[in-house]
Amino acid sequence: MKYLLYLSLILFLVPDRHIYRTYLQKVPLVWRLLFILPTLLGLLSTVLLLFHVSSNIITMFFLIALLCFTIPKMVIVAFSLVSRLLEKRNGKVSLFVNRLGVAVACIASVMAFYGIVFGWKQLETEYVDLYFEDLPESFDGYRIVHLSDLHLGTHGSKTAFVEKVVCRVNEEHPDLIVFTGDIVNSYPEELTPFVPVLSKLLAPDGVFSVFGNHDYCYYSRKGARAASLELAEKERSMGWQVLLNESKVLSRGEDRIAVAGLEYWGKYLILQDYNIKATLNGITDYDSIKCDDDIFTIMLCHTPSQWDLEILPNTHIPLTLSGHTHASQLKIGRWSPSSFLYKEWGGLYQSGNQQLYVSEGLGGTLPFRFGSRPQVIVLTLHSK
Repeated sequence: MKYLLYLSLILFLVPDRHIYRTYLQKVPLVWRLLFILPTLLGLLSTVLLLFHVSSNIITMFFLIALLCFTIPKMVIVAFSLVSRLLEKRNGKVSLFVNRLGVAVACIASVMAFYGIVFGWKQLETEYVDLYFEDLPESFDGYRIVHLSDLHLGTHGSKTAFVEKVVCRVNEEHPDLIVFTGDIVNSYPEELTPFVPVLSKLLAPDGVFSVFGNHDYCYYSRKGARAASLELAEKERSMGWQVLLNESKVLSRGEDRIAVAGLEYWGKYLILQDYNIKATLNGITDYDSIKCDDDIFTIMLCHTPSQWDLEILPNTHIPLTLSGHTHASQLKIGRWSPSSFLYKEWGGLYQSGNQQLYVSEGLGGTLPFRFGSRPQVIVLTLHSK
């Protein structure tokens, strides 16, 4: 805990010290006090959060102080240092570089403010048509709504946004609704205020879900496995079918497709329950396991890394749906910082006859989004 406090002190105080000594020593006292006010609020909120005195208001103060003020101040410091280096080389102060730094900092501050106050609740609907050679004829035109990464703990007990999501989904009249993990941040109790709302999600073939890394409750308490089982029961109480290395066959006349749910697997968190062979047993091939009657399978798994490392090399599953990346909750055009961390981070990807769709999610542990809006994805399956 003390290391987090030291890091916060460095982040908040070092830029202030440089800017104060360089630019503010001769300005009126009232402007100097206003300059350090966001830093004081940031440090206070940091201490409260470190001692688990958490609330949406405290988190909001911390984010505003950090993203709207401290990071822009760091931008100003960086440009100021560049200006000093140029001054040493040619003997002249580069006013252009300093002014450019202020301009970039102002743009970053406005972007951060928009993302915190508005961006994380600007819901959008994405429509995607997918084509497959082996899709059963009866499922041509089959509509799936793909949701992911609600992170309900970030909303506290406020249900307005989730109600908006539910209404948007039901307006699409999907045949099937799937959720690819991270319904909570840390505790199963975070789901409780939203159970009545999420129970209203409607689709003829039901609502299927898998667990994300946050749904195992490993980040905040002991007895995490018991907590995750409690969360699974809460989801089932909403009428959802939680697939933990399991599959379900859906029928249209004599035609069938399968929905399979693979438990979370990650670089730093490998669960004993992760078992793709059990997930696919009886519905499709996996490596050396052969199935006499392969069924067109839709795989649900939280992270797209599972598609690259497990599904592509060992199966011929035509469609995989994932989430997890959030597109870093920051996207400019088609670029996101997630591209440095994930080969597949948002949208549709294809390798041969296998396709992956990665949702950018509906929420996040931090109430901020810029460029990457919360998504309701409507997938329509077609036979080639």
